[in-house]
Amino acid sequence: MVAVMFMSFALIALLCVLAYTLAIYALPFFVGLAAAQFAWQTGSGLIGAGLVGLFSAGVAFGVMAGLFETFRTPVIRLIVAIVFAAPAAVAGYALVHGITKEAVPSEIWRQIFCIVGGGCVGIAAGMRLAAGVGQPVR
Repeated sequence: MVAVMFMSFALIALLCVLAYTLAIYALPFFVGLAAAQFAWQTGSGLIGAGLVGLFSAGVAFGVMAGLFETFRTPVIRLIVAIVFAAPAAVAGYALVHGITKEAVPSEIWRQIFCIVGGGCVGIAAGMRLAAGVGQPVR
């Protein structure tokens, strides 16, 4: 019985880490999803659509990281960071709202938790972009 409880806890933690990682990469994920849907609808098949989606998501992240590294003016870098981090913040807000929907009875506290969670995910996405393509975030 104790082993099942620990496995449940580990699975929940793993799902939270996965959801957090996907929320950070919300913009490349949605670009890849849109490209995969377009490829699927034009008749590329499942494997072709998956490859197109993965490639376009990687290109989207690479373009955003390249733009962030190329431009040196702080205003343009801020705009690129906001374009990358805004969908991640919205995804983080939705993630926290889904988790706290039944657990937090107060609407005010739920909104506070959601805003803080969305802000944390948005900041993490901005840090991931600022770290570059090949460097880990510390």
